[in-house]
Amino acid sequence: MKSIAIAAGLLIGLAMTSSKVAAQAAEDVVGVWLNPENQSNVEFYRCGEGLCGKITKLATGGATIDEKNAEADKRGRPIMGLVIMEGAKKAGPAKWSGNLYNPTDGKTYAGSVAVKAKDTLELSGCVALVLCRTTSWTRVK
Repeated sequence: MKSIAIAAGLLIGLAMTSSKVAAQAAEDVVGVWLNPENQSNVEFYRCGEGLCGKITKLATGGATIDEKNAEADKRGRPIMGLVIMEGAKKAGPAKWSGNLYNPTDGKTYAGSVAVKAKDTLELSGCVALVLCRTTSWTRVK
């Protein structure tokens, strides 16, 4: 009887530990992610208490400089290494919200990044908080 109680306690402890590890893995946005729309890569990384993201691989057939930026003095900067999300704040479990810069149209949008699984995240960008577009990205291995 005592051995059954010990075994049950070990199983419960193991189940609690494995679910905690799975939650930590699902929340880990840090790393390089593939944008399926243009095959570019973005690296998300911690910056202070927030989250930042920069382009680490250029879009297929895309521009190499930030030529569509609304600010004329920024139109000559390279796309490679361009920070597209800076200082996003934690908005819930596995979710960060902030501004997203889109070099394709030179505009900045209210956006969020939410980890859905260890190798899947959803990036959403919104205009006026009502017209939103969401894309699923996959982790680059």
